[in-house]
Amino acid sequence: MDLISIVLWPLKWAVELLLVGWHWLFSAAGMDPAAGITWVLAIVGLVVVVRAALIPVFVKQIKNQRRMLEVAPQLKKIQEKYKGKKDQFSRDAMSRETMELYKKTGTNPLSSCLPLLLQMPIFFALFSVLNDAQHGKTGVGPLNAELAKQFGDAELFGVAPLHSSFASQWTLMLEGEPFSAAVMIIAAVMVVLMTASQFITQLQIVSKNMSPETKASPMFKQQRIMLYLLPLVFAFSGVAFPLGVMFYWLTSNIWTMVQQFVVIRNMPTPGSEAAKAREERLARKGKLVATDGTVIVVDEEAAKKTQRQQPISKNRAKKQAKPGDQK
Repeated sequence: MDLISIVLWPLKWAVELLLVGWHWLFSAAGMDPAAGITWVLAIVGLVVVVRAALIPVFVKQIKNQRRMLEVAPQLKKIQEKYKGKKDQFSRDAMSRETMELYKKTGTNPLSSCLPLLLQMPIFFALFSVLNDAQHGKTGVGPLNAELAKQFGDAELFGVAPLHSSFASQWTLMLEGEPFSAAVMIIAAVMVVLMTASQFITQLQIVSKNMSPETKASPMFKQQRIMLYLLPLVFAFSGVAFPLGVMFYWLTSNIWTMVQQFVVIRNMPTPGSEAAKAREERLARKGKLVATDGTVIVVDEEAAKKTQRQQPISKNRAKKQAKPGDQK
């Protein structure tokens, strides 16, 4: 056993447990145990469990991002202080002051990558489990010989093996060997969907959930770069992964996109377009947002009417909201 195998062993065991558990559930519901769609749904179930377990990490990430926004003006002052100074002493001083600011405020610029970093070992564990099953290897945990063979031989719609990839079929086509056009088509569609979902997720943040101060900071430039960089990563790397692994990736991307939409709608960054839109929605319900983020009921009658699904007009909501009470 090499070092990577030793590190992945407990993760592979957990992945197999979740896969087998969901596979048993769908099989008990009457689905064909050997069908590709049954194993695909088991992979989707695996994503749901993993992403649900990461919700506390995601909440911590959101809180850290809020703190990063709060220190952005101070960070900008440090950068302005050493602007144009390229000597080693100035660079060391700038780095030291920046790290002291992060330590003092309890912020971590790398926390935004934490959910992704925690998912990557699970992603590679699934890749390893699928690869082993393809070669007829029994799993390290609940994936016994029979289930491993079923998983390794599973085909989506009876024509697209889950262990196959766009790149492998493309190679067969170039060599003049029999290849599966269905795998290439499904993989290409999934790459497009993965790229689009990642782009939409980043676009939601950049276009709706950033305050004017953040948009004027270097952080915004980094987010703009990520807006176009991450989708390209999916576009170029997705073709090399088996369909089974791509289903994990796509489902996880969709989860992230929906989760980000819910967060931006209900917990937007103060001063952002999303925050203004939320304040307008609450105003129509006779409510306002205080400076500490607390929702205050200004017009109880309007709030009761809204609960009875009797919407009030926008003009009336503006009259109900006093200028001095607004954030």
